[in-house]
Amino acid sequence: MTDKKNAPVKEMPPLFGKKNYQLMIIGAIVIIIGMFLMSGGKNEDPNKFDYNLVYSTTRVTIAPITIILGLVIEIFAILKKPSA
Repeated sequence: MTDKKNAPVKEMPPLFGKKNYQLMIIGAIVIIIGMFLMSGGKNEDPNKFDYNLVYSTTRVTIAPITIILGLVIEIFAILKKPSA
């Protein structure tokens, strides 16, 4: 049997920097805000359909744009090089 010498293990720098983690948290918060904007719409009378409550501009347009913005922030946070 051959004896293998243990090479010193080099300390790897962290994968993401502090700014990356801050951007990831901001992106997650923006996504959560978009989900809250999309939720809701409880109708007082279950036998009556309220078109404006279900298909409001907030739920159909603003909330999905907010979620996509949060995803873009997340992608940017992952791809941004940490400062040295």
